[in-house]
Amino acid sequence: MKLIAHLMLASSLTATVVCAMAQEMKPAAPVAAQTHAAAPAKASKPDLAKGEASFTAVCSACHGADGNSAIAANPKLAQQHPQYLLKQLQEFKSGRRDNAVMKGFASTLSDDDMRNIAYWLGSKQAQPGFAKDKQLIAMGERIYRGGIADRHVAACAGCHSPNGAGIPAQYPRVGGQHADYLLAQLTAFRDGVRQNSLPMTQVAAKLNDREIKAVADYIAGLR
Repeated sequence: MKLIAHLMLASSLTATVVCAMAQEMKPAAPVAAQTHAAAPAKASKPDLAKGEASFTAVCSACHGADGNSAIAANPKLAQQHPQYLLKQLQEFKSGRRDNAVMKGFASTLSDDDMRNIAYWLGSKQAQPGFAKDKQLIAMGERIYRGGIADRHVAACAGCHSPNGAGIPAQYPRVGGQHADYLLAQLTAFRDGVRQNSLPMTQVAAKLNDREIKAVADYIAGLR
């Protein structure tokens, strides 16, 4: 009887070992399969043809057929950094950037529409602008390039680059922009009307009307 009991115990232990080995020898799931579910969804690739079509239908009347607005109160959008344009459109739609006209247009656009438009505009060539007020050029250049030290006003060139090209995904292109539009936006930042950029609010708050006009006119001639 003892022999039979030993044999049964040995058989049980053998079965347990074999089962454990079988579990260990199961092929592991491919790495791609393991990580696929956890991978974040990628944004769709911009469709420039759709971007052009959407821009033509919704935006071109105010901003020009190729993003080069001929109306001084409306900004040129051609060659602007797509990330900046996308952010502005989203903030018009959400109301973070308060503009009733733009909110109406942006509200009709999906995120894909906005992305397509932004990247299409980024691919277009901006037309140069011109400074017009000769009496203010020197002041505008001084503030743009060197700031105002005694009032702790940072130089505009530090963020928007010496020629106004900006820094992609961080700071917008401003060179060649309409002086009237720039003046309106700087004033809006200073007066708290436009509130979607704290750094710009802090800088503009320290500028008077003449200085804002000088900077706006100088930037219009950058290229």
